[in-house]
Amino acid sequence: MKKEVTMELTASAAAEAQKAHDAAVDNFLDPAKRSGSNVVGMGVGMKWSNGEPTGEPALVVLVSQKLEKDQVSKSDLVPKKLGDMQTDVLSVGYPFAGECESFDTGAQTLTKRIRPAEGGYSVGHFAITAGTLGTCVYDILPGGSTNPPTHGVGVPPRYYILSNNHVLANSNAAAPGDPILQPGPFDGGVDPADRIARLSRFIPITFAPAVPLPLHNNLVDAAVAEGQFHDLDREIYWCGYVRGWRRKQNILPGLVVQKTGRTTNYTTGRITAINATIDVGYGGGRVARFKDQIVTTNISAGGDSGSLITTTDEVAVGLLFAGSSIATIVNQIENVRSLLRVEVAEQIL
Repeated sequence: MKKEVTMELTASAAAEAQKAHDAAVDNFLDPAKRSGSNVVGMGVGMKWSNGEPTGEPALVVLVSQKLEKDQVSKSDLVPKKLGDMQTDVLSVGYPFAGECESFDTGAQTLTKRIRPAEGGYSVGHFAITAGTLGTCVYDILPGGSTNPPTHGVGVPPRYYILSNNHVLANSNAAAPGDPILQPGPFDGGVDPADRIARLSRFIPITFAPAVPLPLHNNLVDAAVAEGQFHDLDREIYWCGYVRGWRRKQNILPGLVVQKTGRTTNYTTGRITAINATIDVGYGGGRVARFKDQIVTTNISAGGDSGSLITTTDEVAVGLLFAGSSIATIVNQIENVRSLLRVEVAEQIL
């Protein structure tokens, strides 16, 4: 009888691989040891064999492209095991955190001006092209920051747009108070006619070559911009309202996810790796190493940056910020929430 194929890794299997990952990742990704190789990261995922998932945990080595053994130098071959954990190789292309370019958006539904603005629509700092509005959020209220949370109650004093640093804060180059336009400038947004918010705060990104990659501790590419209550809607176009968010330990390889974004509209995919350490390009020779990332199948293109990633039953799992033609890279929503101190949804599901 043929063994049943499982697409999702169990929590215990992921924890087993996580231990091996923590012990091996820094040494394995040391730039001095991997100079010239096409390795761009490592995460926790599932072993595949003959084109099918095995259900077994693996350390997933992320490469720009898969090559035949005779095309790879002996020193750059991925070992069959790292520590006591088997490895697998996943092609993710060259991950890039980019704004939109000349991409055909079909009917361009999500590039138009809309008030109140929903998640999925075009948005951007006045000096960029355009990205995606993830959703609308508010500050974590008193009583909502304990562990476990005892959700705060009351009236939020401020309301924000949630998206990426490189969408709302121009990759660290912006200043609090800068105008945010909806739609983004590439889609016809002009200041002040289309101003919807002002940059409030962002998590700075550390870049190489200014700072060597092994010293990077980037977790999120995220920012919020304060707007008026009547201009903002927490609904995400097509997906609906976020009904909760999921802790990192409950986000596992194989999980099916969805998003709505400015460029590729509504897409679904599957998580291929978690807790990934991965190098992401930002243009101009800048590269940022991110830790604790989610990797999914390709569900995005330039301009989708900032989209909120949810399960198919509307539970938030991450914030899309980078990708390639074959993979998408996502910040853990737990990290976004805690670092920006904003509430995406009160329930933890």
